[in-house]
Order: sequence, then C-alpha cells, then structure tokens
Amino acid sequence: MKPASIQSMNLQHRVKSSAMGGLLLLISAMSCFAVLDTTTKGVTASVPLLMALWVLFLVQTVAAGGYVLLARDRASLKTTRMRLHLTRGALMLTMQMLAFFSLRYLPVGEYTAMAMTTPLLVTLLASRFLGEHVSIFRLTLVAGGLAGTLVIVRPGSNAIGWAMLFPLALVLVNSAFQLLTSKMARTEDAVTTLFYTCLTALVLTSLPLVWVWVPVSSMSLWLGLLLMGIAATGGNLLFILAFERAPAATLMPYMYLQIGFGILGGWLMFDHVPDFWALVGMGLVAACGVAGGLLTLYEMRVRRSDLTAGLKHESARGPSMAQPVLMPVKPTNS
Repeated sequence: MKPASIQSMNLQHRVKSSAMGGLLLLISAMSCFAVLDTTTKGVTASVPLLMALWVLFLVQTVAAGGYVLLARDRASLKTTRMRLHLTRGALMLTMQMLAFFSLRYLPVGEYTAMAMTTPLLVTLLASRFLGEHVSIFRLTLVAGGLAGTLVIVRPGSNAIGWAMLFPLALVLVNSAFQLLTSKMARTEDAVTTLFYTCLTALVLTSLPLVWVWVPVSSMSLWLGLLLMGIAATGGNLLFILAFERAPAATLMPYMYLQIGFGILGGWLMFDHVPDFWALVGMGLVAACGVAGGLLTLYEMRVRRSDLTAGLKHESARGPSMAQPVLMPVKPTNS
C-alpha cells in the first residue's frame, strides 16, 4: 500500500473518531438539558422564579469564568462587541423566564417538542434577514414541524390551553438568540461569549432579588437548585465541545433526542406519559427536524463535490496562456 493511501486512511479514521466523539458529547449535552428541564419543573413549584434564575446564572457564570481563567488567560475575556454580549444576555434571561413559565404549566415532553421547532423557524428567519436561499423541500419541512406543533397544542381543545403562549414566545425569542449567536460566532470565542451572556443575566436578576428572596430550609430544594446550575453548565460546555469536534450538519439530526429524554424525565419524575396525539405531534416535529439536518448534510456534500470537481477540471486544463507571470515582490522596510 502506498504511503499516501495510508495517510489518507489515517486521516479518515481521525475524522470519523472526531465525529463520533462529537456525537457522544452532543447526546450528553441533550441529556443534561433534559435534567435541567425536569429539575426546573419540580423546583420552581416551591421556589420563586427569579430566585431560581439567579442561582442558575450564578453557577454558570462562576463555572464559565473559572474555566476561562484557569484553562486560558484573562486576555481571552477582552472583546470589542460588548453591546452584542449584553443583548445576548438579555435574550438568554428572557428565554429562561419563558422556559420556566412553560415548564410550570406544561409537561416536560410536550414543552421540549414545541421548543425544538426553533431550528425550523431559524431557517425562515435566515432566509429573510441573512439572505440565505431556502429550497421548497426545506420550506415543506418547516411547515411540517409547525403542523406537528399544532397537533401537540390542538387549538380549541383543553389539551394545553393558554399556556401554549409561553413556549411559542420562547421559540420566537430563541430564534433571535440563535441568529445573534451565529453572527457573533464569526468573531467571538464560544466560552467567552457564554461567560458574558451568563454574567449579564446574573446582573439583571440580582437587581430585584432582594424583594423576592425567601429562606429555603429544605436541603432537597437547595440540591435541586444546584443541580439546575450544574446541568445547565454541563450542557452548554458539552454542546460547545461537540460542535468543536464535529460539523453542525452532522450533529443537527441528533439534537431531537432531547424530546425523548424529556418524555423519559416527565415519566420518571412526574408519572406523565403524553397522549396519542401529543406523541404524533412530537414525532412529526422530530421527523421534520431530523430530515432538515440530513438535508443540510446532503447539500454540504454536494457543494463540496462540485467544488472538488471544479478544481480538478481547472488543474487538468493547465495554466492559461493569458495568465500574467507573477514576479517576486521585494519587501519594503517598515
């Protein structure tokens, strides 16, 4: 076997190992988020919402800040986009408030399925605000995901009722959050962004905390609050590490495993099993989301194949006679 072939096989093995590692990290992150949602539903029934939010952001800020200072250096905290960090922190706080209200009135599995329509809505918003092309098939998947949400909600029935407004508002705010995150990811470090986002939300929740704080004597409630912070921190860090090791298009279809984890958490902790139509709606949302992720992966492979074919064609043609001869340029003294 030629050395070049051996090197190619080794490279393919490393890529596959990295993708598998990213997938395992993503599944771990989704399970952490399911633990966060399940614990939140139990804890916020006895603890004021703002107090729970403050503990959640305190744990995340300390963990993210400690990681930056210990694993990196203080220079990594420097940024020229502080206004965007503050905006992202305000959006994060709004999202968590809507999530807490949603979980107060909705089962974990149904809430998770409705929240997971965010990537589908981001597709439409990216087409509108970022000028990205969206195919008819992708628009069909978006419509299917929204139809699945309607099956879960069933307007006019008593299945969920007015409480559906909280997760629907969450999807809208989360979509704006994701678009802003996508814009910031081009210039900002992921962990630094997480630190400033949590710090902003922590400051905002600290201001009115004195008026809502209540003494908590139950050790189980304190452990629940701490578990919320740990699950959120672990989920966010594992999520970042997953996307550092594998492409987003590869991981996207597996994000919908969180719906299954949510159903499992609701059954174990609250003895709740979604009814038939709720399961149908959840399945439709998950199927459209997975199909959208697979479509993205297919489109990336096609573009990569076309680019490779174009480069091979240009190479086969050889240098053009019309190309100018490039002469070395003498460096200038500064």
